Amino acid sequence: MATRFSLGAFAGRFEETRLGAVREAVGEGSIRHQGDAGDSIYWLCYRRAQHRLWVVSSGEMGGPDHLVTEIVEELTEKDAGASADCAIIPEKFSPVVLDSKLHLGMSRQEVITALGPPSKSEAAQIVYSHEGKLADGFDETAWLILGFGGDKLVSMRGRKTTSN
Repeated sequence: MATRFSLGAFAGRFEETRLGAVREAVGEGSIRHQGDAGDSIYWLCYRRAQHRLWVVSSGEMGGPDHLVTEIVEELTEKDAGASADCAIIPEKFSPVVLDSKLHLGMSRQEVITALGPPSKSEAAQIVYSHEGKLADGFDETAWLILGFGGDKLVSMRGRKTTSN
């Protein structure tokens, strides 16, 4: 279950770390917003070489502090190039790692060894999902959607939310 993330030495936790704290640590990027009510999202977008990274806060689940609820990183076919909404992330903020173990470039077997059997497995994608009740009665949902190109991890999307 995705609970933590790191961008190089910067360590964060889903539903605890503010988007603003990520922005301050990296020193680059603008928090963007789209949608309203339950469809509202806030995000930071970064790029370097062939990597694209989105740090996301659900407008509803991330609350007024815009707590991080999702991390998405993917490899692109070629250099990500210039984009008005994606700042260049300094090299010291790589690699992006989920739960101290997952990073792009891992083999499928390395992922399964690290996380155990997936909830769902297809040729180009494996999914790990968790839903449960916490002791305080809140519902917890977390998932990882991992995409593979050949045998290498080329995209990862981790999300965790708690609701009542």
